Amino acid sequence: MQRILPTLLLAMPLCTAAQSLYFPPSGSNTWETTDPATLGWCPDRIDSLYAYLDQHHTKAFIVLKDGKIVLEHYVGTFTQDSLWYWASAGKTLTSTIVGIAQEEGYLNILDPTSTYLGTGWTSATPAQEAQITVRNQLTMTSGLNDAGADPYCTDPSCLTYLADAGTRWAYHNAPYTLLDQVVAQATGQTFSQYFNAKLRNPIGMNGLWVQVDENNLYFSTARSMARFGLLALNQMVWAGDTILHDTAYFHAATTPSQNINLSYGYLWWLNGQPTYMLPQTQFVFQGPLMPDAPLDAYNALGKNDQLINVVPSQNLVLVRMGDAAEESLQVSTYFDNIIWQYMNALECNSGISLTAAPLEVLVSPNPARSKIHVSLPFGAVAFRTEVLNAMGQTVLPTTSTGDISIADLAPGMYLVKVTTAERQFISRLVKE
Repeated sequence: MQRILPTLLLAMPLCTAAQSLYFPPSGSNTWETTDPATLGWCPDRIDSLYAYLDQHHTKAFIVLKDGKIVLEHYVGTFTQDSLWYWASAGKTLTSTIVGIAQEEGYLNILDPTSTYLGTGWTSATPAQEAQITVRNQLTMTSGLNDAGADPYCTDPSCLTYLADAGTRWAYHNAPYTLLDQVVAQATGQTFSQYFNAKLRNPIGMNGLWVQVDENNLYFSTARSMARFGLLALNQMVWAGDTILHDTAYFHAATTPSQNINLSYGYLWWLNGQPTYMLPQTQFVFQGPLMPDAPLDAYNALGKNDQLINVVPSQNLVLVRMGDAAEESLQVSTYFDNIIWQYMNALECNSGISLTAAPLEVLVSPNPARSKIHVSLPFGAVAFRTEVLNAMGQTVLPTTSTGDISIADLAPGMYLVKVTTAERQFISRLVKE
């Protein structure tokens, strides 16, 4: 498949310092809009994008250009006033709040987490626990075992040592969740109180944090999600009101935070890096996280394809809320990347055809017990298909696409890697 990013960059002018951003007023539903036709976007191509989103369980979709709404689409009974969960996309809210708390002198991210939670917050030895800093929580490098029976459990008995802090990257929710308690203990306020005062209210967001089992999830409207994306686009300054003054912290949050997973900052996912890792695997994949998305995008990504894409080069923010795009378990950036294939084709003179569906790797059934079928639509040819375990090791012989027996695999999570002459595609597979 031909790379189409350069076409998009021509279709949408690069952001310059002279370009000003519009910020919607707080306490109002007023939000200025931009006619897509002024950007050269074709109505039929917008309709194709909306049709794809509708077919993949989307509830809300917004695109901002220069801060103004250029696309806004709701499906079914979901409206501008409906609330939905951010899932792990809300991790970027927590990242911002930690930065604000540090700026105000309440905490230092280089401090051991035990400074704020007390000793014994894990089951590691005192020396092992003392290595874990707040920064390790922000970067998913705590070294605690993410493969336990319940990766969401924050009880000390669930937080066991696996590696020294900073030596291993693993997407582990429990240490992240405890950042709420770090902020609360450091500031002397509840996490929600501090969040509302320092971030939600100043930029006119609505919504609330809700405890769901071990997780603290944020619920809001899609427009509130877009407000936060706009704030991040402007490097945490809202209409002249600086929410986070520490530009060094924001830069660190939106650039590689360690040399293990280059596509991860401080709870932000980063595009355009030479390699990336994914949740539930230690395999390092080659290439950018989303090859069809703008390479400078930094992203808030959550379960069931909740997402914010922030694209400084285009002064653009993209938001999606909804149920999981696919019933099969694809990687979290898979659907987002396909959206960008449609976005790249919006410009009438882009030269990109929408006569064929975007290239998707189909694995069915998923979950599966004995056999799966792997296919690439509209004639794409795979010259290698592999099934990998969570460590990135090939556990089935190299084969072509088609029927693959998985009867001999132990139950668990696997990756199906399909390599074509031009691209590499990864899908998750659950063996029952």
